[in-house]
Amino acid sequence: MQSSISYIALKTIWIKECTRFLRIWVQTLVPPAITMTLYFVIFGSIVGERIGEMGGRPYMEFIVPGLIMMSVITNSYSNVASSFFSAKFQRNIEEMLVAPVSPAVIIGGYVGGGLARALIVAIIVTCVSFLFVENVNIHNLLILVITVILTSTLFSLGGLINAVHAKTFDDISIVPTFVLTPLTYLGGVFFSIQLLPGIWQTIAQANPVLYMVNAFRYGFLGVSDVNVGVALAVIIGFNLVLFITAYMLLKRGAGIRS
Repeated sequence: MQSSISYIALKTIWIKECTRFLRIWVQTLVPPAITMTLYFVIFGSIVGERIGEMGGRPYMEFIVPGLIMMSVITNSYSNVASSFFSAKFQRNIEEMLVAPVSPAVIIGGYVGGGLARALIVAIIVTCVSFLFVENVNIHNLLILVITVILTSTLFSLGGLINAVHAKTFDDISIVPTFVLTPLTYLGGVFFSIQLLPGIWQTIAQANPVLYMVNAFRYGFLGVSDVNVGVALAVIIGFNLVLFITAYMLLKRGAGIRS
């Protein structure tokens, strides 16, 4: 009986989340395509012609996985952060907390919505990349899928935690502006860390986004600046930490219950 209730609750939250971002697809799915097109034109076509190759690949091919991963990170995070905070602001989340379902079910529903949006955006950006890169051969599909799912889940959990602590809508933009953007741009999206001096390579390895981008790039191109096994272990570790944190916050009703 309890498992049936949990399944219905999970399915309901997930459908609600998917319906929400699909209903406003012009605001949620079109902007990433336009933004990534500009990145391809500026960094790929214009700057890339002067750079030549990086990591043994044409620069345009090299940045494709990073740009896809960038769109996955930003969209999975923003989807859950804005949706959960809206439910919290409108006091709708209290109805879920008093319902006979586990916080894990609530987390799963919201994270599932963020994952769905991230996967759709990833497909859109991949299709856009075909306009600029002739040969996009997938080296390891399994690594590719695992990485994008784990990364989307990780930042969906991060968005939920941010929304729990946020007191105003402005608080939601603090983490993307001061944390996500620097980590993403310094995470090897546009360059190989092999170009950095020794000490800076060591510092760069403290950036978790580096492992996500390189694992995804390995799935696409078969090249990576870090060990893929280590990269996946790091991503899984962060997922576990953020899930436990989100679970405990919802269990206590932190930032939600008066």
